Amino acid sequence: MSIRTTATTTCPIHLDASGADPHDEIARIREQGPVVQVALPGGILAWSVTSMELLKQLMTDPRVSKDAEQHWPAWIRGEIPANWPLALWVSVRSMITAYGEDHVRLRKLVAQAFTARNISTLRPRIEEITRVLLDGLDELPKGAEVDLRARFAVPLPVQVVCDLLGIPGEMRGRLQETIGLTFLTSVGPAANEENIRELYGVLAALVTARRETPGDDLITRLVAVRDEKDGTGLSQQELLDTLLLIISAGYETTVNLLDHAVHRLLSNPAQLELVRSGRAAWEDVVEETLRCESSGFHVPLRYAVEDLEIGGVRIAQGDPILVSVAGAGRDPQVHGPDAAEFDITRPTRREHITFGYGVHHCIGAPLARMEAVVALKALFGRYPDLRLARPGEDLPLLPSFITNGHRELPVRLR
Repeated sequence: MSIRTTATTTCPIHLDASGADPHDEIARIREQGPVVQVALPGGILAWSVTSMELLKQLMTDPRVSKDAEQHWPAWIRGEIPANWPLALWVSVRSMITAYGEDHVRLRKLVAQAFTARNISTLRPRIEEITRVLLDGLDELPKGAEVDLRARFAVPLPVQVVCDLLGIPGEMRGRLQETIGLTFLTSVGPAANEENIRELYGVLAALVTARRETPGDDLITRLVAVRDEKDGTGLSQQELLDTLLLIISAGYETTVNLLDHAVHRLLSNPAQLELVRSGRAAWEDVVEETLRCESSGFHVPLRYAVEDLEIGGVRIAQGDPILVSVAGAGRDPQVHGPDAAEFDITRPTRREHITFGYGVHHCIGAPLARMEAVVALKALFGRYPDLRLARPGEDLPLLPSFITNGHRELPVRLR
């Protein structure tokens, strides 16, 4: 299937659903220009934007929307299959896809939980979770190979966001598994459709449980909004999709951030020494990791509300647009010819859009940054001899052109 959009003079690069080497793929896209047509799974054409400057323009332009229900004709006409690998990203009804006043309304409901004051109160709990996880690592045999992604990078942010929301322990594992699959673009149509069904079933059960047994948590507050005024403030679909957004965004970015920060530091001992000697801070590590190894490669999708021109390229009304977060992070026009290198002293390390830009900037960014600083400082403080178990080996990435994380992070603690 191929959905027609404005033609280009070059054959579009087909994004590899297996995510074998997205950074190389983005570099090849950049060679064709800052705004280039690419082919998504199913042959669906979209515009890939890799320029930091142009992306900031695009992400603040009211002529660009994230709402497929209003602004993607192919979706509205039913030409996109329900089991398309990116269908969930397009169909969700939350602030991540809302446009205009709907976005303002939905964002306000969640923003109250992520004020600077509320985030700061979570620090002791994050420190406690980190300590308990490190204590668990202490119990492993000395010299054993440990998958630090599975044993540390994943459980820390998962526990933080689940505590914040009020998700019962017995539901956490299944939610994590089903949400994790939504980030993998290699999942087949049938499996993808079944996973989405199960995911919404778990979310609905979670809402029912909190309605019957309210708690002092974000889910209870959102359920109360849903139940007010006959549900006019928040529809059932918006409630479920808002929970999905908070849970997925609340841990996926931080997991990949911790994963890559540890891997990059252990692969570059001179960079690690800068932090240990006090010549750089853990905050510098976090920002450079977010820039160089953005937690996601691409963010689907945006749509042209009307015909527009960007970077000298005409994008027709209704054409889908793919935001290349990783492309912006390694834009040589911003970061120089060595943009692919990891350097925590880089003056432009904070110039990235990993947490979005404009009205869709992630409200959970301060929490993710705080989690990463607390976790990295504690990890390297507890294990000064921490090293990669397979130095020099290219660790395989998750099979996706959306999320950017390793399948595993094998290390030796001592």
